[in-house]
Formats: sequence, structure tokens, C-alpha cells
Amino acid sequence: MGGEDLIPRERIEIFHEMERRYRMRDVDYFRRLTRHHDMTVRARATCILAEIGGKECIPDLVEVLLKDENPIVRHEASYALGQLGYREAIPYLIESALKDPHFIVRHESAIALGVIGRKEAEEALRKALDDESVEVRDSAIIALSNIAYCEQLYSGELDPEKLSFARKTGG
Repeated sequence: MGGEDLIPRERIEIFHEMERRYRMRDVDYFRRLTRHHDMTVRARATCILAEIGGKECIPDLVEVLLKDENPIVRHEASYALGQLGYREAIPYLIESALKDPHFIVRHESAIALGVIGRKEAEEALRKALDDESVEVRDSAIIALSNIAYCEQLYSGELDPEKLSFARKTGG
């Protein structure tokens, strides 16, 4: 496969349009791109959608997480949901962490649950400790550790810097 096959001109043209629409904060444009035929476009659109769409885009990101055919794109949706940090994403991240057929998605979903840092994900993460993939098991440990940290953090006065630090779980 030559470079032309891997990086079609159309994709780069779409990236230029994506940049223009990003500046406009065109949420609907990026929603549509999460269903584009090119997985690279879908992956990029998913991350951008989370950034500019925020909480209102959780259903769109969940759709990508649970239904996209490509595990890398699903991984990006999981990452994006974790970075958004909303509890509404927890049930879907749990489903993905325990049931996605690809370990890279289960790994990222476990990490995302840790980034959100809520106790309601603990039971699922403990189940993930039995996953066949060492990467998923290690991610569950990282996530459970951050949830324990967040539990202490949320019991005191909420300091924005500490909250920001809690989102830096690694993984």
C-alpha cells in the first residue's frame, strides 16, 4: 500500500473543512461526520464533537461507542466520554468495558470510568479485573485507584485544581 492509498486526498480536504467547521463550533456537522465512511474522519469527528458539543452530545458519542464497526473509533468515543466526565455516560461505559469484543475498547472504557471517578462504576471495574486481557485488568486497577482518590476528594471542599488533577489518570 502506497501513501496515496492510506491517505486519500478526499480525507485531507475533509480535514480542512473540519477545521473551518471547528472554528464555527458546528456541532451538527461533526455529528454527521461520526457516521462518515472513513474511520479516520469518524475518529477525529468524535473527539471534536465531544469538545465542542459537551453534554448534549453524549447520546451521539454513546452511539459511536456501542455501534461503530471500528474498535479505534469506539476507543476514541470512550476516551471522549471519559474526558467529558458526566455521570450519564457511566452505564454505557460499563457496558463497553465488560462486553466490547475488542480489548482496546474495554481498556479505554475502564479508564474512562476511572476518569469520571464515581463509585457506581466500582462493581463493573471489579468484574473487569477478571478480563482475559492484561491491559483491561491493569486499566481496571488504574480506574479503581482513581475512584478511591476521588471519593476522598469529593468528601471535602471541591478545589478546581484537585478536580483537574483527578482527571489525569493515565492509561
